[in-house]
Amino acid sequence: MSTQLDARRTPRDPEKTRERILDAAQALILDHGYGATTVDAVVGRAGITKGAFFHHFASKAELARTLIQRFAAWDRKYLEDHVAHAEKLASDPLPQLLTLIALYEEDFTKLEEPFPGCLFAAYIYENKLFDDGVLEILRESTLFWRATMRRKLDQVVALHPPRKPVDLDAVADLFYALTEGSFIMAKTLGDNGLLARHARELRTLLEVLFEPR
Repeated sequence: MSTQLDARRTPRDPEKTRERILDAAQALILDHGYGATTVDAVVGRAGITKGAFFHHFASKAELARTLIQRFAAWDRKYLEDHVAHAEKLASDPLPQLLTLIALYEEDFTKLEEPFPGCLFAAYIYENKLFDDGVLEILRESTLFWRATMRRKLDQVVALHPPRKPVDLDAVADLFYALTEGSFIMAKTLGDNGLLARHARELRTLLEVLFEPR
C-alpha cells in the first residue's frame, strides 16, 4: 500500500514519457511498418494511457515527424562523431576514410542479432503515407551522408588519385547504400555478421582503388 502511495506522490517526468513513446513507436515501425503501427499498439508497448499519448502528440502523423527528426539528429551526430574520431587517429585522409568505415564495422560486429533496420528505409518504403515535410527530412539526411563522404573523398583524391576514373558522388553514396542493403539482407537471412563483412569488403575495395601506383 505504501509503495502505491509513494508512486502516486512521485512526480512524473514528461520528457521520459515522451521518449518512451518515441522508443516504442520506433521499435514497432521497424518490426511492422508505419502503416501497421497503430496508436493503440504504441500506447500498449510504451505502457501509458492514450490520454498520455495525445498529451505529447496530437496525432500519429505528428509522432511520425517527431520520430524521424529525432532519428535524423542521432544519425547525423553519430556520423560526425565517427568522422571526428577517425580524423584524430590519422593525419592522412585515406587512412581517415578507411578508419571511418572500420569504426562502423566495429559497431556492426557488436550486434548480437540482425539489426531490425534503419528508420530512414522504413519510412521511404511507405513514402506515400508521409507529407512533404517528412520526406524532406529523409532527403536532407541522405544528402548529408553524400556531402560528408564526398568531402572526405575529395581530400583523399588530392593526395591519392584513384587507379581508374570514378564518379566520386557515386562512390560517396556506396557506404550509405551498402549499409541500407545490408540491413535488409541481414534481416532476410538471419545473418548478424553480414553488415560487418560488407563494411570490411568496402574498405578493401577503397584501399585497392586509392593505393599508390
